[in-house]
Order: sequence, then C-alpha cells, then structure tokens
Amino acid sequence: MRADFLNTALPIAATDVEPISPDSPDRFFNRELSWLSFNWRVMEEALNPRNPLFERVKFLSISGSNLDEFYNVRVAGLQAQIRAGVERRSLDGRTATQQMALINADANRLQTAQQGAWATLKPLLAEQGVHMVGSESLTKEDHEALDDLFFGVIFPILTPMAIDPAHPFPFIPNMGLGLALHMTRLSDGDDLDALLLIPHQVDRFIRLNDRGDDEVRFLPLEDLLEMYLGEVFPGYESRGRCMFRVLRDSDLEVEEEAEDLVREFETALKRRRKGRAIRLKVNADAPDALKQLIADQLEIRRDAMIEVDGVVGIADLGQLLVDDKPDLAWEPYQPRLPERVRDHDGDIFAAIRQKDMLLHHPYESFETVVQFLRQAARDPDVVAIKQTLYRTSKGSPIVKALCEAAEDGKTVTALVELKARFDEAANIQLSRELERAGAQVVFGFTDWKTHAKITMVVRRESGRMVTYSHFGTGNYHPITARTYTDLSMFTCAPAHGQDAARIFNFVTGYAEPAALSAVPIAPIFLKKALIDGLEREIEHAKEGRTAQVWAKMNSLFEGEVIDALYRASQAGVHIDLVVRGICGLRPGIPGLSENIRVKSIVGRFLEHSRIVCFGNGTGLPSERARVYMSSADWMDRNLNRRVETLVEVTNPTVHAQIIDQVMAANLADEAHSWVLQPDGTYARAIGAPDEELFSCHEFFMKYPSLSGRGRSGAADAPRLTRVAQAAE
Repeated sequence: MRADFLNTALPIAATDVEPISPDSPDRFFNRELSWLSFNWRVMEEALNPRNPLFERVKFLSISGSNLDEFYNVRVAGLQAQIRAGVERRSLDGRTATQQMALINADANRLQTAQQGAWATLKPLLAEQGVHMVGSESLTKEDHEALDDLFFGVIFPILTPMAIDPAHPFPFIPNMGLGLALHMTRLSDGDDLDALLLIPHQVDRFIRLNDRGDDEVRFLPLEDLLEMYLGEVFPGYESRGRCMFRVLRDSDLEVEEEAEDLVREFETALKRRRKGRAIRLKVNADAPDALKQLIADQLEIRRDAMIEVDGVVGIADLGQLLVDDKPDLAWEPYQPRLPERVRDHDGDIFAAIRQKDMLLHHPYESFETVVQFLRQAARDPDVVAIKQTLYRTSKGSPIVKALCEAAEDGKTVTALVELKARFDEAANIQLSRELERAGAQVVFGFTDWKTHAKITMVVRRESGRMVTYSHFGTGNYHPITARTYTDLSMFTCAPAHGQDAARIFNFVTGYAEPAALSAVPIAPIFLKKALIDGLEREIEHAKEGRTAQVWAKMNSLFEGEVIDALYRASQAGVHIDLVVRGICGLRPGIPGLSENIRVKSIVGRFLEHSRIVCFGNGTGLPSERARVYMSSADWMDRNLNRRVETLVEVTNPTVHAQIIDQVMAANLADEAHSWVLQPDGTYARAIGAPDEELFSCHEFFMKYPSLSGRGRSGAADAPRLTRVAQAAE
C-alpha cells in the first residue's frame, strides 16, 4: 500500500467494492467505531519498531488514556440516550443500543491488544535496563527505603475502609484506583471485606533507589500496599485482592439560562465528579466474589465490568519514561525562531508590517506568539488587545501578558470559554485572574462554544489605528504547541482586522455580522463557504477544467459536507483528504467516491492543523488556488454549534508555504500514514525492503518554512510540489 498522494494518481475504484446509494445510511461510517479505529492506530505505534522504545510505551499509554476519555464522554452519552429511551439513529442508521454492542466488542479487543503490546514492550524495557519488579526481588536496602516512603508519605494519607452495613461503600471518584481485599482475622478466623483507595498524590509506579549499575527499577504501588497490609489492617491476613479502576460519566450539563455562568459551571463540575459509573476494570485473577461485590456496590452491569489480564490502568505506564534514559526517546527538537523577526531586531509588529507571516508549530517556536502579546502589553502605542482563550497552560505567559496590559491601562478583552472540556475549572480560575488585573472578561454564548483562535492588537500609528491580527488553528497553549502541529498567521491586512473586530463584537455583544470578507465564521457562514467551494469545483469539472481539492483536519463527520464531497467526486473533482482521527466518509466506492482518497497521519507530533485548498479551475498546486486555514474540524459540532474561523490566505508567500510545503509534505508522507479503505479499515503504508519512507515530520524539522525566512532568502526552503520544483 502506497500512501504518497502527492506523486501518485487517484486509483480507480476497486471492482470488488459494492456500489452504495447516495441516499443510503451505509455511505457513512459510524462515528464511534471510526474513533476507535483511530485509537487502534495510536496503539499500533507501540508496536512500530521504527519508534524509539520509550516513545512506543508513550503511544501505548496515550491509547489507554484516550480509551478512558472516550468512555467518560462519548459512551456515557450513548448510555444516557438508552436510559432515556431516545430513538434517534446515528448517520449510519444505528440506534444507541446497536452502537454500544459494537463499541464494547471493539473496545474489548483493543484492551486485549493493549495488554499484548505491554507484554511485548516489558521485556524490551528490561533489556534496556528498565524493570518492573515485584516484592520478591527487593533487597534489604530497598525495604529500608520503602519503609521510609510508606510511613513518611503514604501511610498518613491512606484510609482503610471495612465494607459492611456499618460502613457504607465509599464514593470512588472518576479514574479512581482501588484495592478491594478479602481479609481474615487471625485471632478468630472472622472474615472482613475491605477497601483501600490508592491515593492519586502518589505515583502509580514507585521508582526504587538506583544501585549504581544503570538499572532503573519500578515497583507497582499496589504491590507496595500489599507488602504493608499488616500495618494498615493489623491482626488480619489477606486471602484475596482485586485491583480495580472506575470510569464515570464526565460530560457536563449546564442550564442555558444560568444567570451566573461561572457559578453554574462550578456546580456542574461538582456533579461531574459524582457522575454515574459506566465502566469498571478489574484484574482477571481476582476472586469472583470480590469482583461482584465491587460491581454491585457501584451499580455496574456485568457487561460493563472488564476483566484485565495485565496492568489495570494502561495509561499509567507513561510514568516509566524517565529522563535519565534519553537514548530510548526521540532526540529533543529545538523549534526555530522566524528569521524575519530577528531581522527587525525582535520587533514583531515591524515584521508583520513587512508582510503576512505564517508559523508552523512545533517546528517554529510558539514563543513568537507569546512575544507578540508581551510586546503588545508593553508598547505605549498599543491601545487595545482582544483575545479568545479556549485552552492554555497553567501559569500561562499569555494570560500574564494580558494581565500586564490591563494593569498598564490598556483596554483588554478576554473571551474565556468555560465549556472547554476538562479545562473548565482552569478557565474559571484564569478568568478571575484576568478580572483582578482589570481586563474585561466575557464568556461568549451559553449554547455555543467559542473555539476560534483570534487575537487583535490595536496600535496607534501616524494618527490612525492599525489592527494586527493573529489567527491560529490551535490553542494559545505553550505546552501543547511543542507537540501539536498547528498554523499561526500574523497579518495587519485591513480586511482581516475588520473581520476580527466584527467577530469579537458578535461574541461579546451578540452583534451578528451581516457579512465577513476574509474570515467567515461558524455557525453562520463557515459551512456554506466550504460547500460553496466544493460547488465551484463541481462547476469547473463540468466545464472541462481541472478540479481538485486538498484538505487536512482532525475529524470529518458532518452529513451535509460529506454529501457535498460525494457530489464533487461524482462530478469528477479529485479530492485528497488528510484526516487524523474520525472520518465518516467512505472513499473508493464506485459511482459515489471513487475520486476521493483519505489518509491518516500518526507519528511523533499530533497532527492538529486544519487546511483546505480549492484548485479554482487550475488544479493543485496553483498560484490561483483558494487557500484557507481554520480552527474548525468538519464536524457537526464545529460547523453548527461552535464559533469557528475559516481564514483565507492571500499573501503569496504564505499561500505557497501552505500548498508547496505543509499540504505537499502531508500528502507525500508515507512513514506515518495509514490509508482508509472502502470497508473502513486502514492500511499502513509500506515500502520496499530497506526503503526509507518519506516523513513529513522529518521534513519540517530539517527545512525552514517559506514565510519565516528573512534577509537570507528562501532558497533553502524547498517546495515539494512538482510545479514549484519545475519553476525553480
């Protein structure tokens, strides 16, 4: 299977693939199963020998945490539909009950595969001097050190609990890890069922003292606790134990008409912590009576209790990745700083005035975005700053810059999205920090999330106001910007600045814009702009002109947009899609989608940027193509229930960078690519023996981007497209 979409022609649909009616629900893949397929690809990277050993363990850990979150949110929602008797069917025509049966079956297979991957990785780690040990292999020195740890750190925060009518079963928090015990009193043989919640303040795997032989050893916390049960339950002996982890419904329900949105969210967060238990993981070799006891107390159905033959809580394996084994991880990468900013002695406003500038994170440093805000905060000519904040880091330098600007007397408006899942509490805290500094904080709409990534800096220049705008595909989060691939565009073009101002007026004052010339937004204009772009390509195809679309996103699952893609394929438009995660579109179906290819890239960096390029009658690549970057995936929620941006790129250098570098490298990638098949399976790209497959990540780490180059020019910033190479 070849995954080089850039240099290979679209294949004709396979003759053994059955046609599908454009009206049949079979034209869509199931959303939940498609997500599980993505997590299978993540887990498969744990078995990929091309990856360093620690990175393989990290992929396995991520696949575990991904699966837990999937059950916390998506599966919890389906179960709520079943309890409420909701009859609504998914796009692919399935009821919630039918979906649950398929989800559980596939998730259970995935969980078994995760344990198999760990069984493969564990001895490989041991070969490299990283060991998971049991209590039987501890030395005298180990026991002495563990005595200090247990009595000095762990024992004070343990709460042993009997389980009987006088001691009701305690509340187990979401992701809570516990040890259920069947004990016998030594004095008279009486039985006791007990519970020991494992404190989250202590690492799941205890690193033992080094012995000076370059060996790293870990002891599971549950083994440590079992060693000291005589101290926790004096006079008792353990007859059986059951390690378990609870997953709970973590979705939020907020009253739309809440007068005080912050207080309402604080209440909802408390409800989340006590959400309904939806899944229970237990170790397979535990006594049946203990398993059933826990399931009964948590009101878990038998089919939601999963027996694990291996590590309960595969996500915790990420704790094994120690810094003192750097040879087992990827070599650290140092992001580049744009030369154009250095040419202007660090003056970002001067660099933007020269021409629009595009940063490609993490290959180019997010520090430039931070410095843009810092410079704005300290510039006496800046009069106002407006910014959306969906997710950011703890102690964010972005928030500090906004606070500094507000304290300096500048007009600062921060739109903080309280509904950013799992970041609600952090966003409540940062909103209060901003308000204390004097910033105007707003929370947008109660029924729509504001997911757009926009910053406006208004600066007084020569007696007039100039707006410097930043648009991003990712969050204002310096930490995730080290591993997420995203685009950041800086511009002082009046059209973009005016649209940014209208968008802020919309989210702060509900002043819906009548039109936007450069930045259409969801849920008003964005979906229509995408479908109109596809319809224009259809017209080009009908007129005999070359018609082509390139697009990149995290997820694709919106019925109207998928049907528009099908219509374009039927009209002869060639469409190449890079969709990292969920994809509801079925490619390669005769008469429906034979002109559509879909690939997923899973590798060192998390693909996160959203891009669409319309050939505009000349095919791709082309200087005449219409090129956009976006904060939105092509999902129902993004296009119909969120405030999102679609930013048209008009600067020739930025335009070329997106087409000839970013999209071209993603389309050409084979090292990290999986190609979606008509039946919903993904085939990993394979080459000839000893062939070095092209890696888009390696390309971006090695070569500079076009728009960030300064006086030295862009001669060493290669373009991958044939047209661009021929022109040079």
